[in-house]
Amino acid sequence: MEKDKKKIVESVPNYSEGIDNQKIESIVSEIKNTPNTRIVDVQYDSDYNRAVITFVGTPEAVLKANIDAAKKAIELIDMNKHKGQHPRIGAIDVVPFVPAQNVTMEECIELSEKFAETMAKEGIPVYLYEESARKMERKNIDNIRKGEYEKLKEAIKTDLERKPDYGPSEFHPTAGAIITGARNPLLSFNINLGTKDVRIAKKVAKSIHLRSGGLVNIKAMGTELKNRDYVQVGISNINFKKTPLYRQMELVRLEAARYGVSVISSELIGVLPLGAVLNSIEYYLQLETPEKLEEKHLLEYYFDF
Repeated sequence: MEKDKKKIVESVPNYSEGIDNQKIESIVSEIKNTPNTRIVDVQYDSDYNRAVITFVGTPEAVLKANIDAAKKAIELIDMNKHKGQHPRIGAIDVVPFVPAQNVTMEECIELSEKFAETMAKEGIPVYLYEESARKMERKNIDNIRKGEYEKLKEAIKTDLERKPDYGPSEFHPTAGAIITGARNPLLSFNINLGTKDVRIAKKVAKSIHLRSGGLVNIKAMGTELKNRDYVQVGISNINFKKTPLYRQMELVRLEAARYGVSVISSELIGVLPLGAVLNSIEYYLQLETPEKLEEKHLLEYYFDF
């Protein structure tokens, strides 16, 4: 019963470092060393030059771990030297707080605001997005990242629409700015295409992106992977319940086929909610059942007393 009452928050901070293992390990250590947290996944990539850390813990512990990890990232990452294919505005690009167990969205909004207050005291401008956003246009992280680090660095000083929600109206000398907020679970699911032509990946990405008339909850970008013999369509799914995983996979497969290209593999970043797996299994298995495939249909479900 005590376990059922425990409050758990998930967080998936993204750092602008995907090359230097020692720097990444130093940042990860700050989270590992925080009591009442657990690292779920750590992934980093030299092409994106980005590290994505997924961890869970009690609300207070997740807040502390994010603050300590952010301070370490400020010490180690110099955005003046950073280059990477993923859009970013700072050393600690985005820090989301996600309700996982017995936690409300309002509680996660409060955590994001406390994180923002602390980072502002470190001299870093902070923008609130998703459920924490104070301006409607900032719910969409793409609007905050417009122009990325290089252009926002100047725009923040003069454009009133680009002023941060917390902190100074100028970038930290080396760490830039930060985005934080509360949000629902997000799927980062990348699909690899059997070609080296990044133009095809970009065309496919555009065709499925919500802004181009693609799938409503999908954001996508075509990426060149220099050390691999294929290109990638990087995808963020902001609502897997309304836009199932199988739908984005099949639309990418369909669009890629227009150019004589096939899907050769996929890549999961972070964790995958069980619900996202079940609705795709239901589709691919073509189950004849009046019910949706649910946890109760899994054998392991009956061992979870």
